[in-house]
Amino acid sequence: MTEKKVLLTIFGATGDLAYRKLYPSLFRLFRKGSLQNNFAIIGTARREWSDEHFRAVVQKSISDLDPTSAEAQSFASHFYYQSHDVQDPEHYITLKKLSDTLDAKYDLAGNRLFYLAMSPSFFGVIVKELKAQGMTDTKGFHRVVIEKPFGSDLASATTLNQAITATFDESEIYRIDHYLGKEMIQNISAIRFGNNLFESLWNNRYIANVQINLAESLGVEDRGGYYDKSGALKDMVQNHILQILSLLLMEPPAAFCDEEIRTEKIKALNAVRIYTPEEVNRYFVRGQYAPGRINGSDYVGYREEANVAPDSTTETFVAGRFTVDNFRWSGVPIYIRTGKRLTEKGTRINIVFKQVPINLFKTDVHKDCPERELPENVLTIYIQPTEGFSLTLNGKEIGADFKTTPVKLDYRHSAETVENSPEAYERLILDVLNGDSTNFTHWDEVAQSWRIVDAIRHTWDDETPDFPNYPAGTMGPKAAFELVEKDGFNWIWEPEEWYRNRGLL
Repeated sequence: MTEKKVLLTIFGATGDLAYRKLYPSLFRLFRKGSLQNNFAIIGTARREWSDEHFRAVVQKSISDLDPTSAEAQSFASHFYYQSHDVQDPEHYITLKKLSDTLDAKYDLAGNRLFYLAMSPSFFGVIVKELKAQGMTDTKGFHRVVIEKPFGSDLASATTLNQAITATFDESEIYRIDHYLGKEMIQNISAIRFGNNLFESLWNNRYIANVQINLAESLGVEDRGGYYDKSGALKDMVQNHILQILSLLLMEPPAAFCDEEIRTEKIKALNAVRIYTPEEVNRYFVRGQYAPGRINGSDYVGYREEANVAPDSTTETFVAGRFTVDNFRWSGVPIYIRTGKRLTEKGTRINIVFKQVPINLFKTDVHKDCPERELPENVLTIYIQPTEGFSLTLNGKEIGADFKTTPVKLDYRHSAETVENSPEAYERLILDVLNGDSTNFTHWDEVAQSWRIVDAIRHTWDDETPDFPNYPAGTMGPKAAFELVEKDGFNWIWEPEEWYRNRGLL
């Protein structure tokens, strides 16, 4: 693996994201040789830390990866810390001096990567000062990684984007969505474009509906203050779900490279209908969890969570049906469902195929038997916590009578394979170092996602919901099931039934 030369500056280096995700991912790249001798990392934040304390924190963050003492110390020796007020121009002068010193010390060829792991409200001032103090004037590459949320609506996202593009070109901006770094999200393209079996059927002639589920069994935990200002629509639908949707719906790219893939993803998002208020009320459902009990454990309602307003109208659940106005997907409903305190944690995609034109097995011509329905053929892509895919077919049940039965062809990655595969942030950081933006969101994708979501949000903001409307531990409000049933379908993934049948819910 080719070693990368880079100076990485992390704004927000004392935060939870840096500790849990960035430092362990950087260590994995170090262990695999992508980062070796010619790299340095500057951590900045308001806290008054020394280099020694910072390195001790970094070593603690990678302890679960069982490094040798020499390995951990060698890795941490590349880390440097500067206490930094992002709004004080003088601090950028000091930061530039340290950057230039490390560039020369480690022979970094002027390659600079800036990771903004802090509140988006500071993004504009940071990139402005980076340019003003000449920190992007070196001969090497200059790239910036930005964490979500990228704005809170289209207007704020546009303002933020204008501030960032005043310093960095669009090709240098990496808007990170960690879902795009997950193994099975990237497998969507392999399953679809690598198998004529599926690609030839990937259209409205053969697909009845598509279902995207991002379910969380946890509540808001310690994020109540943030979540109460965001909600499930902005937290999950605007980014993760619409990114998955674009990968599922896009046309085959001319080549499997970042520019071609991005072009097709943007086309797919542009084909998603932006709903009128009447359509929002017809096709989208929101919910908020009430107290509930599952598998012997009791959970409080959302309004009883820490840092949540006692009369909050923030949604913790969204289910909806997207309509796609193009030749390939016309008439195919795209159902989405996401929420907190649902029955099980799981991210999965179900591609539900249409029934055969004539069910030859629905009756037995020789006997007076009731009709037998054929179950749908379903392709399921499991993204987390298990990874893999399955295909449900119909076969003959063993026995004298001719009865059909569902047969599942199932493949799951082994625990060892999952354990040894790159973590999402590791994969995405390496992509940035390689200058590959395939698994990052382009501004045109972000803007169109906000247009779609803003139409829903504005409609909901004009109405007062009847919350709470689903008990913790269930798969959402009754209206979410009715949404699918009125089209003649049902949710393929129904973990709630398993618990109910065993008296655990």
